[in-house]
Amino acid sequence: MQKIQETKNFFDTEFSIKDLGPLKFFLGIEVARTKDGMVLSQRKYTLDILEDAGMLGCRPVSFPMEQNLKLDRRDGEAKVDANQYRRLVGKLLYLQTTRPDITYAVNVLSQFVSDPRDSHLEAANRVLRYLKATPRQGILLNKEGGDNLTAYCDSDWLGCPMTRRSRTGYLLLLGGSPISWKSKKQSVVSRSSAEAEYRAMASTVSEVLWMRWLLHELRMPCTGPTQLFCDNQAARHIANNPVFHERTKHVEIDCYFVRERVESKEILPMQIDSKTQVADIFTKSLGAQNFHDFLGKLGVINLHAPT
Repeated sequence: MQKIQETKNFFDTEFSIKDLGPLKFFLGIEVARTKDGMVLSQRKYTLDILEDAGMLGCRPVSFPMEQNLKLDRRDGEAKVDANQYRRLVGKLLYLQTTRPDITYAVNVLSQFVSDPRDSHLEAANRVLRYLKATPRQGILLNKEGGDNLTAYCDSDWLGCPMTRRSRTGYLLLLGGSPISWKSKKQSVVSRSSAEAEYRAMASTVSEVLWMRWLLHELRMPCTGPTQLFCDNQAARHIANNPVFHERTKHVEIDCYFVRERVESKEILPMQIDSKTQVADIFTKSLGAQNFHDFLGKLGVINLHAPT
């Protein structure tokens, strides 16, 4: 509390600020304090999205995208209003601030903003139906979690049916609370699952290094290596093996980058079973059971859910 007050006093002398008391609402993000910590959610913003789309009375569903759904351009389908589709996807992009559970679905939908079709709008409406079931859902910042930084990375090899590019998904947890996540198509086509996983690992390491620097600036330095959980044995072997093989030459820069951070004890690649790889939720559409199993590990909770 002393540090907080010192910071407020400093800003007041520099900018003449007004103290509005404990944070409750900021840029559409609602802050609720519980015995376990702070819950960040966007309930009002979610309801505004549903109202704007005319979906307040829709039938809710329990997960945002049908399992194993692969959307493509669907040139033979009827076109939909592109402005309406872009408006909806843009709002969903901001909603990801506190909703990592919709990150994969929104990333897929954003690929079709230039030429949306019926199936794309139908998939977007399913996300809205999921939001109707979970408007109060958000992320928990656990006050008892500590300052241990861990990371999970995964990829979906050749997951895009249009370009055959793989998708990178990663999650960073600080004291068990989610602080950074991403779902994004890789920039090139990977020729093996190991290459796709290794590219995902390199992207995750970049984010980990930036987060370690930020924590150091906030006077919360990481005392040991950050554990990076990957379910691909070949990718972990490349990270720990100082010898290059013929098949790894085309990812040589990523190999050097990750291996250097492993040798400097900043990153520690760890094995994890594919069934418990929480980053799966950022690389593929899961069924209801797997999806909800991962939500708890993500740190996503529904503050007002019935007990």
